[in-house]
Amino acid sequence: MQICGIDDAGRGSMLGPLVIAGISLDKKNLKQLSSIGVKDSKKLSPKSREDLYKKILKIVDDYYIVKISPKSIDASVKNHCLNNLEAKYMAKVVLKLNPDMSYVDSCDVNPTRFGLEISKMSGHHKIKSYHYADSKFVVVSAASILAKVTRDRAIMKLREDHHLGSGYPSDSVTVKFVMNYYKVNHVLPNFVRKSWKPVKKIILNN
Repeated sequence: MQICGIDDAGRGSMLGPLVIAGISLDKKNLKQLSSIGVKDSKKLSPKSREDLYKKILKIVDDYYIVKISPKSIDASVKNHCLNNLEAKYMAKVVLKLNPDMSYVDSCDVNPTRFGLEISKMSGHHKIKSYHYADSKFVVVSAASILAKVTRDRAIMKLREDHHLGSGYPSDSVTVKFVMNYYKVNHVLPNFVRKSWKPVKKIILNN
């Protein structure tokens, strides 16, 4: 029985991609993920995540990672359907991996509704959707590590040319970067999410 876990990384960020990652493996191999120390990516250091990323890829049968651009995110936010965008990409992961059962971390306040939406978009695959699935199911924890490492690498790449911090609105370095960039250029780079409230506020006040 092929089990799949799906999670995202970077949803709340002001910049960079939103990453969706999925892994699939035989149910009997789930214990192998636990034995190498796989847990929710938020509870691991960046170095541990990088180490586990490589180990996870050796254990799983298949995996799929997609990066959603700020442009796509902005278009969805404009139409109030960011959850729908995530569901669509999670369905793509399900279709690509074609498992018997998928566990997903729900970004919707209603996990059941979110699961049904992914199921509908993926040709009625079996979906189990939960809040905090990344800390409840090791298969989702593994997906969360792949998503977080991919997202961190994308931010590191941007950092080669810009001093932009973590990308999150709670990070003063990030807010300062967006503010100064807009003041100097009167436009924002394509990796900034222009639909985000903190970004809109910066544009409005400058």
